[in-house]
Formats: sequence, structure tokens, C-alpha cells
Amino acid sequence: MSVLSVSRSRLSGDVTLSGAKNSALRLLAASILTGERVTLTNYPAGLLDAQVHVGMLEALGKACVTGSDTITIEEACPLSDCLAWDGRSIRNTLLILGAMTARLGAGRVPLPGGCKLGERKYDLHVMLLERLGARVWDEGDYLCAEAPAGGLVGADIYLGLRSTGATENAILCATLASGVTRIWNPHIRPEILDLIALLRKMGAQIRVFGQEHIEVTGVEGLHGAEHQVIADNMEAITWLVGAAMTGGDVEIRGFPYHDLEVVLAHLRAAGAKLYVHEDALIVRGSTCYPIEISTGPHPGINSDVQPILAAWAAASRGESRIVDLRFPGRYAYAEEMAKMGLRHEVRGDMLVINGRRGGLQGTEVRALDLRAGAALVLCGLIAEGVTVITDAWQIGRGYVDFAEKLKGLGAQVVEHKG
Repeated sequence: MSVLSVSRSRLSGDVTLSGAKNSALRLLAASILTGERVTLTNYPAGLLDAQVHVGMLEALGKACVTGSDTITIEEACPLSDCLAWDGRSIRNTLLILGAMTARLGAGRVPLPGGCKLGERKYDLHVMLLERLGARVWDEGDYLCAEAPAGGLVGADIYLGLRSTGATENAILCATLASGVTRIWNPHIRPEILDLIALLRKMGAQIRVFGQEHIEVTGVEGLHGAEHQVIADNMEAITWLVGAAMTGGDVEIRGFPYHDLEVVLAHLRAAGAKLYVHEDALIVRGSTCYPIEISTGPHPGINSDVQPILAAWAAASRGESRIVDLRFPGRYAYAEEMAKMGLRHEVRGDMLVINGRRGGLQGTEVRALDLRAGAALVLCGLIAEGVTVITDAWQIGRGYVDFAEKLKGLGAQVVEHKG
């Protein structure tokens, strides 16, 4: 979808969560580490970013068969160590580079792309590859790496910043490096643990020592495996916030409670009425009150969540404060919400929102990135008139059947595909 029209609606009914985008992409990268079959279930095949990643795997020589919620990855021919790709890039190319260097001894990928969330360097990825013995360099629009003659060598990797991507890449590289690798100050979050679970099934030797460090003992080779992708916690929060904002009654099936304890505590304190029923969460009878949140490493509130919580703030009455210390430039979406009548200001690293319940007006806005697009849709559900979201393809990068699921919950949504 390139344009989405949303009208004021109350969400009601039930919705089932899809597999997590932020896990599935990492699992796809892990398939590069073996020549045997890797099968993923609960796989979010409809995601645009997943489709881009599959195209990249096929460009390297993998054969991928995708179903509605499964994918089987096999090796059609010897893998290339150069990703020749002129399509849209995603940041996961850094993980592809790490996996190729670990298994093939060398790799060459386009410089990373994805959401533009301010300054997102890849120096940590260069550092960890170099710590494992690789030579890394830029060549035009490509990032290249080459392992020493005997392959990558285990080492201690110290992450000055708790980076999800760098933690994942260090794990991928270390699985086939000779000796022991210890990753200090890793970011232990659900997607990391899901990646480790798949790699263990493939024969990797990985031990997790809490948030202190991860120890990986390299093996000579990895084999195939079958693995179920975890539920998408960002989708879970989106439906929760949408239900509360619209005064709805929604049952969210497969809800990952343990992954979201901190944000759930904040939302309960801010008026969310939540009821647990087996593996589902029911949102019913909620009222949005102002919030004050700061993002941080897991188990804190993920930076991805804050645009969704800004929509919550827009539906409340009073002043909310949001601090994103990791990506402070990500507040640009508030200017799009301002077109709908949102009053806000940025004070240093803080976004201050003065919510006016019932004060938003439908107009044309643009999805600047994936989560910003979803947040604008949520605002459209409580705005008077019609809200038209352009560049709505961004939403499809991280949500499977987003418009269809909204319609299933009673939302007035029209897709204009282009």
C-alpha cells in the first residue's frame, strides 16, 4: 500500500499477532551460516523488509520457498561472497556481511539502509569484525570484510553501547570462529534470545550470562534446523494502544507478556485496563491519561515504541513527556501529527505533547518511517474526518496485513495501492 485513508473508528474484536519482524530478519541472516535446510514457522512472509531480505538471500545463491507463514531456505548453489543488490537496502546487510565472513571467509554488501532515525553508524560492526581478526573497509557504496586465512578467531568483544545489531552480529560471527568469543555488555532482548535459540538448534555452543556477557565457543560447522519465530511485541503494543485510544474492546492473541512488562506497567498506570486470558490480553474500558517515559535497553521501553506512545499521548488530556536518548532525532513524526492539530514542542532530547482528547482533525500526513506510520494511523482512528497517510508502504515493512487486521477490528480503512 502506498496511501491509506483512515476514518474515526472504535476497535473491537480479536486479532492474532504475527511473527516478529525484528526476529525474523535476524533468523534469515543466520541461515547463511549453514548449507543445510532451515525452516521458519510463524514467519511473517508479508513483511516488505522480509521480502527484501529473501531477495538478498536468493541473490547470494539460496533457494527460498515461502508460504503464508513459513519459509524454507536451502542452498541452490555455492554461495557468492558478494551481495550484488540494486534494490532497496535494509540495515540487516550488516548481519549478512558478518555471516558471510564467518562462513565464507569474506563478504561484500551494500552499505546499510532502513529507517532514517538520525545518526546510525556501523562502527560497532566494523570493530567486532576486526576484533575477530577480519580486515574491514569501504569500497564505493559497499562495505567489505575479509577473514584471515584460517578464518575468524575468537576474542573478547567489548560493546561500549548496548547495541542490538552489534550483539547479533557478534553472535553470528562467533559461532564459526575458532576458540571462544565473549561479548561483554550485550543487549539481551527477546529477539536476541530467539536468534540464540535457532543457532543452538543448528549446533552452536552459546551461553548467556545475563546482561553481563555472552560466551560463544566456535564450532566447525552448523547444520539445518526448524524454528518458530516469536510473536511481534511491537504489533502487540500497537493493537493495545489502538484499543485504548478508541475506547475499544480487543483481544490480542499470543500476547508476549514477559517481553513487555515495563511498558505494560506504564500503560496500566496511564489508564489501560488489561485482562489476561490464557495466552491472550484483553483491552477493555481504557482511558488514556498523560504519560512520562524514557526509552532504554531491554527490559526498558524500546525506542521503536515511542512513536506509538506519542499517539497515546495525543489521545490524552494534559502534558506527556517522552525522552528517546538513543535516537533523539526520531521526533520528526510529531510534525506530521501537528498537521492534525497536535500541540507539541521539543525541549532538548525531550518531546512534550499537550494532548487534547477529541482535538485531532483528519488531513494528509506522511509516514516518515515504519513506526511513525503506524502511529499516524492510530491518530487517524480518533480524528474527525478522514486522515490520508502517504508513503504508507513503510507500515508494510513491519506489519503483516495491517489494513486487513484493522478492518477485522471494525476500523474504517481504505487502501490505495500504487
